[in-house]
Amino acid sequence: MEENRVIDITTGSFEVHKVVSPPHRSTLLKLKNRLKETFFPDDPLRQFKGQTMKQKLILGAQYFFPILEWCPNYGFNMFKSDIVSGLTIASLAIPQGISYAKLANLPPIVGLYSSFVPPLVYAVLGSSRDLAVGPVSIASLVLGSMLREVVSPTKDPILFLQLAFSSTFFAGLFQASLGFLRLGFIIDFLSKATLIGFMAGAAIIVSLQQLKGLLGITNFTKQMAIIPVLSSVFHTINEWSWQTILMGFCFLVFLLLTRHIGMRKPKLFWVSAGAPLLSVIISTLIVFAIKGQNHGISIIGKLHQGINPPSWNMLHFSGSYLGLVIKTGIVTGILSLTEGIAVGRTFAALKNYQVDGNKEMIAIGLMNMVGSTTSCYVTTGAFSRSAVNHNAGSKTAMSNIVMAVTVMVTLLFLMPLFQYTPNVVLGAIIVTAVIGLIDIPAAFQIWKIDKFDFLVLLCAFFGVIFVSVQDGLAIAIGISILKVLMQITRPKTVMLGNIPGTGIYRNVDHYKEAMSVAGFLILSIEAPINFANVTYLKERISRWIQDYEEEGAKKQSGLRVVVLDLSPVSAIDTSGISLFKDLSMALEKKGLEFVLVNPIGEVMEKLQRADETKNLMRPDFLFLTVDEAVASLSSTVKYQIPEHV
Repeated sequence: MEENRVIDITTGSFEVHKVVSPPHRSTLLKLKNRLKETFFPDDPLRQFKGQTMKQKLILGAQYFFPILEWCPNYGFNMFKSDIVSGLTIASLAIPQGISYAKLANLPPIVGLYSSFVPPLVYAVLGSSRDLAVGPVSIASLVLGSMLREVVSPTKDPILFLQLAFSSTFFAGLFQASLGFLRLGFIIDFLSKATLIGFMAGAAIIVSLQQLKGLLGITNFTKQMAIIPVLSSVFHTINEWSWQTILMGFCFLVFLLLTRHIGMRKPKLFWVSAGAPLLSVIISTLIVFAIKGQNHGISIIGKLHQGINPPSWNMLHFSGSYLGLVIKTGIVTGILSLTEGIAVGRTFAALKNYQVDGNKEMIAIGLMNMVGSTTSCYVTTGAFSRSAVNHNAGSKTAMSNIVMAVTVMVTLLFLMPLFQYTPNVVLGAIIVTAVIGLIDIPAAFQIWKIDKFDFLVLLCAFFGVIFVSVQDGLAIAIGISILKVLMQITRPKTVMLGNIPGTGIYRNVDHYKEAMSVAGFLILSIEAPINFANVTYLKERISRWIQDYEEEGAKKQSGLRVVVLDLSPVSAIDTSGISLFKDLSMALEKKGLEFVLVNPIGEVMEKLQRADETKNLMRPDFLFLTVDEAVASLSSTVKYQIPEHV
């Protein structure tokens, strides 16, 4: 057995180095390491090593409740910064909460409820210092559109509200489960290209939906695709209200201008942050003064005063709508979770601290589960509010608590003031917020780097605007998965050649100076080998051999040795081992040598286990480098002069 594990061949003065099998590890140890790398790549237990029991309990409490980590060292100077940032994001959260609730076809008050309880939960459980929690446009749009396909929010508003809370519960349950089970890699199927295309398409759909409010249309289509929406707009010209259009245009220009100022000069963040609330105040005063509701300007109407009523008795855990709320919860849960974690990590990188992805999943999930029982719908960390929070100088998650307290005061005492707020201004606020989701520079960058990724982006974009929001997302994810499957089932194989004057072998298509060695076909497989690609690899290698033999016939130089470089092959299964056996037998019948170079780790171990006939581990079958294989086998080849490929 020892002779099979270590190979030491010397040819003349040329030494062939040993190809050593990996150290023996038990199956239990390998399984343990595999599970650790799959579910615990961040090694969360590392901080507990070498600590006393008391310290372990403290660290454990801080791990599950990050507020215990920063609260003991919290000072007045930090509190001053958090008050400023909390009040600033509250001025943005109040009008956005009302607007996004209407986008989800929910009562406006639910948007404010969702800006009160969830931020308090996140402040205790969340690990980001900058994430500002509340309703977001995309999740609101998806929630409203998916539920509206089955239940009408106007004909049956109570049932619609119950389904929205139920979907929020299942969204939170799904999010928290991903965190507890360490399955966060599932959301990685939403690639950057998918998200950019989806967000851009959703931004356009959201903006087009606001034409109802911006134009004063009463009978508007319930469909989300661009063609029905535009058709509805131009078929209801008789409903357009010039008073509404004038007010909407003025406030939309104002909001876009302040947004531009905030983007160009980050120090003036308060200009763009306060603009939505200022727009609500001014427009409300104007409507109240001129009695705009009597002149075709639609208003919110009377809002319920008081903090969140309990809604646990409104949740649906059975019945005919269970499948709908589970599906809606999973889709909105994935979208909101992806946005929240991406935003949190973005600002954490700017301030040089770490955000634990699994903690965030648990925090956002529990936040939504608690929210669903307190009249809230799906919430997460929004980029616009988090950017304002960051620029305002937020130090900790206390800014979320300050925001929640401000919203609570609004719910308790200020709700009558919003009675005359015009819907057209809420539409302008939504358009201003979502327009930032269209990232043209990022799309152009993807086009430059990867055309297939750009195709995924386009599929997501056009799927959303021409089909539906959820179908567009599903199409993009499907194409992304297809791309991954293509990479698995059609791995790249390249032909290697020698860099003259060196022992280095590289891809002949990449390095033009690389030269093939006469009589040798040197191939490299640049992917794991498994049951999904062995058939393709066998056919591809056979084609390489045929092409070489046809080319050799023209040059009167035959093929003698096939060298397979396995350095890039990180894993293999039994089908892959069978591939090597089949190739070895097929080439032996043709009178050709077949050798493997540098099988690493798992590959070497499985080769050794499968070597029942003692052919795979024989001294002249395995080599450490391509150069050593060529040097050792050159004596069997008639032509040894390199030729250009």
